[in-house]
This record gives sequence, C-alpha cells and structure tokens, in this order.
Amino acid sequence: MSHYYQLEGPSGAPVVVLSNSLGTTFDMWQPQMAALLANFRVLRYDTHGHGRTAKHDKTSLPQLAEDVISVMDDAGVQQAHFCGISMGGLTGLWLARFAPERFLSITVANSAAKIGEQSGWLERARNVRLEGMSAIAKSAPSRWFTDDFVKHHGTQIEALCSSLAASDAEGYASCCEALAAADLRGEIDAISLPTLFIAGVHDPVTTVADSEFMQRQVSGSHLVTLKASHLSNIEDAHGFNTALLNFIQQDD
Repeated sequence: MSHYYQLEGPSGAPVVVLSNSLGTTFDMWQPQMAALLANFRVLRYDTHGHGRTAKHDKTSLPQLAEDVISVMDDAGVQQAHFCGISMGGLTGLWLARFAPERFLSITVANSAAKIGEQSGWLERARNVRLEGMSAIAKSAPSRWFTDDFVKHHGTQIEALCSSLAASDAEGYASCCEALAAADLRGEIDAISLPTLFIAGVHDPVTTVADSEFMQRQVSGSHLVTLKASHLSNIEDAHGFNTALLNFIQQDD
C-alpha cells in the first residue's frame, strides 16, 4: 500500500524515522522537527488508516511494522534510528525484535509491550464504527495531557482534537483491533538494539511501570521519565528532545 510520508533534512545525515500515536498524524512530531533537523534527516509518515494514508484490509501489529520498512524502502533509507510514541512505540518494539538489521536504535515513548486490555480496544473499535469519532475526540485531552497542560494550551489541544474528530473511523477502529491483539511481553527480552524508553509520570494509558517492565526485559536499555502525560513529546517537548537527542547522538 502507498503511505504518505515526508523525508526532510541535510543530505547524507543519519535518518530518524518518527511513528505517530493512535488517532494522530505525522504533524504531531512538529515539536521535534527543529531540534532533529539540525543534525539528522527526518522521515515522518502517516500510519495505516490515519491522515493521508488510506486504510486497506485488516490491520495488525506486524503489518504496521512492515509498513515502516516499506516507507524506508520507498524513501531509499537503508538504516535509521526509530522513535515511536504509544502505538508507534509498540511498532518500534516489533521492529527491534524482528527487523533489527534496518535500525541503529529504537526509542519507545509512552508505550508498553501490551497496551491496555483486548476487551477495551474491541469495545472502542465498535463504538467508533457505530458513533463516529466525535466522542473519542472529546475525551482525548484527558487521555493525552495533564489538566494543567489542557488549561494553558487550548489552541494546540483544539487542533489535535479537530484532527482526531475528522479522521477515518474505520482506519482508527482497525488500529484498535491491532492493539487488541498485540502482545510482545514474551518477545522483547530478545531485543539487542540500543533502546531508550521514555515514560510520562502522569500517563494514565501507558504507565511508568509499563516502561520499567520493558527496561528490565531489554538488556542494556535506558529509561527516562518526563513530567508529562501520554503525548509527552508535545507536553514536554524540551525534555523529550533532550532525551532523544542525547540517546541517538551518543549512539552515533
């Protein structure tokens, strides 16, 4: 399938692939762009069924991960650093486990080896197919950000929620079903790539405990916690950028 993507940055520089969360587009990475483009090329893409990438067939975690390889192949990128948040982070875990030869490092932000419960994801998929995206969009700020951030960043929140409300319900639902089935808890101890976990101390969706579990499983991995909720790359962009750049520049 054809994915919408952009490759930007200085020619010949190392590449960083960014993978968005459920219900967002690659625009969610805007707070990272200036910091990354100083020394890296950045490959952003819209996940299956999100943004300008259409949904085709059923969605699974292996498919979401193989989509990354397809985008890299199409963009002429042989190897890259990878950074994914939430669903994108789980995608990164699959890639680190099953396609490590394509990556220099993996950063897994606000994610888990198994995110949530199967029944909850299947119920959400049913609900958006029946009722559309508006209810999910209204409740998103409380899942994504702390109350304080919501209070002081209304314009930014409104833009993200408007994008979510306008997104394709079937594309969103199919990714919910992929998350319902995804469980890498028994696989990640085989990961040997340099790995960074980023967790938000106020994240109600993927907790610090989830990241601590993954760090214990992945030998030599690192964990950074930020004073943020689920979309920590937006809520604490400076802290996120510092953690990511310190990790990937050290790896280079």
